[in-house]
Amino acid sequence: MSPQFPRFTVAPMMDWTDRHCRFFHRILTRNAVLYTEMVTSAAIKHGARDRLLGFDAAEHPVIVQLGGSNAAELAEAAKIAEDYGYSEINLNVGCPSDRVQEGRFGACLMQEPRLVADCIAAMKNAVSLPVSVKCRIGVDDQDPEHALNALADAVIAAGSDSITVHARKAWLKGLSPKENREVPPLDYPLVYALKQRLGDYPIGINGGIAAFGDIHEHLRHVDGVMIGREAYHNPEMLLSVDPELYGEAAAVVDAFEALEAFHPYIEARLAEGIALHSMTRHLLGLFQGRPGARAFRRHLATEGVKKGATLQVLKDAVALVDRSMEQAA
Repeated sequence: MSPQFPRFTVAPMMDWTDRHCRFFHRILTRNAVLYTEMVTSAAIKHGARDRLLGFDAAEHPVIVQLGGSNAAELAEAAKIAEDYGYSEINLNVGCPSDRVQEGRFGACLMQEPRLVADCIAAMKNAVSLPVSVKCRIGVDDQDPEHALNALADAVIAAGSDSITVHARKAWLKGLSPKENREVPPLDYPLVYALKQRLGDYPIGINGGIAAFGDIHEHLRHVDGVMIGREAYHNPEMLLSVDPELYGEAAAVVDAFEALEAFHPYIEARLAEGIALHSMTRHLLGLFQGRPGARAFRRHLATEGVKKGATLQVLKDAVALVDRSMEQAA
């Protein structure tokens, strides 16, 4: 196993893992490595960089995920991201949305391993940070074993420092992005076989993983586990990351304490003119199994979106939750 490779990461998720989400996730776990949403190299080159790349130092360690297929443009974007202080640069070779297909990046790049290798090499030459890849096991009618091995060999030769594999194919024709996260069957043994073949090279696994028992089982075969939707929809699972995987006490006792620790951040962002809902929308999965959870969600969803909503909305929502019982497992 590769000790430098993170045992647990929270996946990059479009429209979800923004800076506010990441700051809250960091309150829940000191050790999980966090990812940005995918940011295209073109947007970084031509867009509002502070909005796209700005983050709070408290989020560290945090990895920026780039999307693109123009090697020179990706190198430029990687250098800009390095200057912002990210821990690593990751290239998206897995997103199946229509937009990324039109832009020739994301999962469609599984069909062009040499191009991906050129992009990795260009970024490695531009930055001193680790550069990594997140990919699928193949797309459409590709043979997964051949496609995954071809991509892995190409990017490793180009200098990629690690690979995280979403252990499903992406069907670019016929399935929506949501269906591509659920319908294609998972093939964990294929990822295990890749790790076995590559020896000490760091390999992470992603896709359909939700329980710590499963995480421990995966870690018998690969170096790290990446969790996406479960971490977002049930953020309290992150409270168990530090004790379960790193042998440390939990960062905070429970969700109530985590929210209190989140208050100063919310106040600071509200003072900057950021709407409350931009932050509280990431909290709707809290308190699952606890009386009052539905009322908590309803209050945030109805009152948090109102113009001028303040921190008091969150405090009032939390007051609806029963603190007297142990949360259901």
